[in-house]
Amino acid sequence: MGLQALLHIAYPPQCMTCGLRVTSDFGLCGDCWRNTPFISGLVCHHCGLPLPGEEDAADVLCDDCLTIARPWRAGRAALLYDENGRNLVLALKHADRLDLAQPAAEWMFKAAQPLLVPDMLVAPVPLHWWRLVQRRYNQAAVLSARIARMGGLSHCPDLLQRPRNTGSQEGRSREGRFDNMAGALILHPRRAARVTGRHILLVDDVMTSGATLAAGAEACLAAGASAVTVLVMARVAKQA
Repeated sequence: MGLQALLHIAYPPQCMTCGLRVTSDFGLCGDCWRNTPFISGLVCHHCGLPLPGEEDAADVLCDDCLTIARPWRAGRAALLYDENGRNLVLALKHADRLDLAQPAAEWMFKAAQPLLVPDMLVAPVPLHWWRLVQRRYNQAAVLSARIARMGGLSHCPDLLQRPRNTGSQEGRSREGRFDNMAGALILHPRRAARVTGRHILLVDDVMTSGATLAAGAEACLAAGASAVTVLVMARVAKQA
């Protein structure tokens, strides 16, 4: 009997959310799977929000992306930030659940398949140094490293910096979020050569208004990137 089989006997796989026994590592039980809003079908080309219509429709945009100029070329998300999707994001972000990073990265990588190109450079949205000290890890960097590895792409975890502590975006209006993030992300002064002429895949955990991703995309484009594509674990859907 192999080591993995012995480990499964001693430590049976558990649902990543509720702890019930499941058949494989990094799995979800039936109830948690049904409560996890995976995004599929037709999506907004710029942010990955699910849309009504046929999946093969070309480059359609949601209402937000029709009204807000996005500096990036395209974007995708693996989950909606709702129900168990929200639970998974918060557990990875605030509860030291780094075991969730691998399955989350796999879901994100699958969602990003139509957008990946050769020689793409993968980079995370950065944390301010004080937030990084408090949290001990940047969840976006943990995800981006795995996504780059799965795609055989180059990874630059410190491509961008956040020299100003922007605080939480929670509770701010859409305009307030963009004002707060204006110029808040800059290129690492020693990484300019890695950006020039490259297509950047910018990775974060959640997209709400897109203000943080816009700041990162603008910094990359100003440094000479040929294009920016964004990828997030979860997209916040506007409430009806």
